[in-house]
Amino acid sequence: MGMVNTVGLVLHPARDCNSALFELLAWASKRKVTVLALEEEVSRVPGPVEAVTPVDLAARSDLMVSLGGDGTMLRAMRMSYGPRPPVLGVNVGKLGFLAEIDPPEMADALGAIDEHRFTAEPRSAVRAELPGRQTIAFNDVDLARVPGRGSSILVELTVESHPFVRYAADAVIVATPTGSTAYNFSAGGPLVSPMAEGLLVTPVAPHSAFNRALFLSSNEKVLLTVLPGSPEPALEADGNLVGYLNPGGTVEVGTIPDAARVVRLGRTTFYQRAQRKLRLSGSAEADGD
Repeated sequence: MGMVNTVGLVLHPARDCNSALFELLAWASKRKVTVLALEEEVSRVPGPVEAVTPVDLAARSDLMVSLGGDGTMLRAMRMSYGPRPPVLGVNVGKLGFLAEIDPPEMADALGAIDEHRFTAEPRSAVRAELPGRQTIAFNDVDLARVPGRGSSILVELTVESHPFVRYAADAVIVATPTGSTAYNFSAGGPLVSPMAEGLLVTPVAPHSAFNRALFLSSNEKVLLTVLPGSPEPALEADGNLVGYLNPGGTVEVGTIPDAARVVRLGRTTFYQRAQRKLRLSGSAEADGD
């Protein structure tokens, strides 16, 4: 008996996912596999599907399938947190770092997963704790300047209870290795293997003397403090607004290891996906003269 009896779908909010859905539904019909979809997305599925809440989708699925790009994959990973069913990323549109297959490969990929011919790659999350509130993200959390509310934000980074550096910047990003390819990379931060464990701290458009990214151990206690005189920054998680902090406000940041699991079929590596996404066709070489 295969491992997949129930598949949960997460769809890109705008892109046409039908080519992938037809492949998935045909495979599920032959094997009498139940297909679940979110209540607000059921009408977009061209076949038999059961409408469920996000909590039930993750709890009942043996496999979650994300149809879209990296944003859709991140949404599926956040839903999977807790039960942690493996998440298969299917590229519908632009190539992402997290997608494993394209729609024509759907049936073969589902068959391989059903026969246990895959690996579940663990991905860490970043946890941001405010007084009385907690949020998680799989790419990053950041404190960011709000347009029209002053100039650079002023943020102090404390590591293991020791104040380390003060940033004056447009934003301060705390990213997971998974998120190193996202906001962190656009801000000039380094790429980090998703198999690494730790947190990247990267300032955006810094105006302070120290303007470098830091890579911290996943075991280190990290605190961000909004300094007096700073405009009120926004706190974002995976690009979604969480709230605002006043000067003196703090955010405690930590790592949640193995918070989600991503399906890998061994067809491409992180570095091959990065080459394709970033168009790294080669590197400059000395001519030997």
